Amino acid sequence: MDLQKIPLNDLHESLGAKMVGFAGYAMPVRYSSDKAEHLAVRQNVGVFDVSHMGEFLLKGEKALELIQRICTNDASKLTDGKAQYSCMTNEQGGIIDDLLVYRISQTEYMLVVNASNIEKDWNWIQKCNTEGVDMHNISAETCLFAVQGPNAVKVLQKLTSTDLSQIPYYSFKKDTMAGIKNVIISATGYTGAGGFELYVHKDFAQALWEAIFQAGKEFDIQPIGLGARDTLRLEMGYCLYGNDIDDTTSPLEAGLGWITKFTKHFTASDVLQKQKQEGLQRKLVAFRMEGKGIPRKDYPIANANGEIIGKVTSGTISPMLNVGIGLGYVQIPYSNLETEIYIHIRNQAEKAKVVKLPFYEKGV
Repeated sequence: MDLQKIPLNDLHESLGAKMVGFAGYAMPVRYSSDKAEHLAVRQNVGVFDVSHMGEFLLKGEKALELIQRICTNDASKLTDGKAQYSCMTNEQGGIIDDLLVYRISQTEYMLVVNASNIEKDWNWIQKCNTEGVDMHNISAETCLFAVQGPNAVKVLQKLTSTDLSQIPYYSFKKDTMAGIKNVIISATGYTGAGGFELYVHKDFAQALWEAIFQAGKEFDIQPIGLGARDTLRLEMGYCLYGNDIDDTTSPLEAGLGWITKFTKHFTASDVLQKQKQEGLQRKLVAFRMEGKGIPRKDYPIANANGEIIGKVTSGTISPMLNVGIGLGYVQIPYSNLETEIYIHIRNQAEKAKVVKLPFYEKGV
């Protein structure tokens, strides 16, 4: 199958990006090295082109009602200019996708979904849309840049009259940026390093990208690939769809009980309520290697007796901590903090310990 190209594909190739297939798109995985790019974001500022993500607009009097029915979090708590992390569940209580819900107005919302799930999510929402909510899939015409790192605000402030320090976390504003109107400036991200995500029409994407890099010159701003995006999100313990969560994992098992609100009815809310009452069989845990081993997806997790108790869903070596870290599902008796578990790495049982998230905290 031919890979789809994001609008700035040629620009990334000219910057020397290594392009790889990801979620059906040719995406920049790295420009220099994963570690250098990771450190650039943690210590300075970097820009990700994540224009492969999906964006849907839902409009109409019943838009909120539809969102409440399909999403686990309580979107009625949102006010204009606020965003919320949520997920959609299937009839069995598995996660169809995790997403962001943006309230533009009382009757207009934007949903931001994972690239690999655009078609699946669209079809699901359409199926659930029994009240005639106006739906628009604007994924193909929308570009998304994540400007992340401690110097992100200093760079972007040069390009807009909006006081970025007045946009709280998980809030957004639609305003002019680099002379381009109607850019959504969102205080969200997937790195834990601070910064903003910018949604812009594809016709103005290159102009915005160039303006960001011009403004960031004095900070040695860098383009960042998906390789560093993965290690950055893992240091924070953020779930990646297809790895840590999927159609077979429930939000409760994945540690997403905080976005699962039983104060309202949503798809499979009764199934999940029952799961909560009866107790979980397995849980997603964070673990840190005790030795030099590097955990990887699908490596078996065992107990001290060598019995398999789960498997790794995400794993890497943390560039900030210089130690192996990972996420994985384990049987409930092994999910408590400080529990010793063993990761099977090349037929060797390497000791690890269940730890609290995030793995990395600023100033640590």
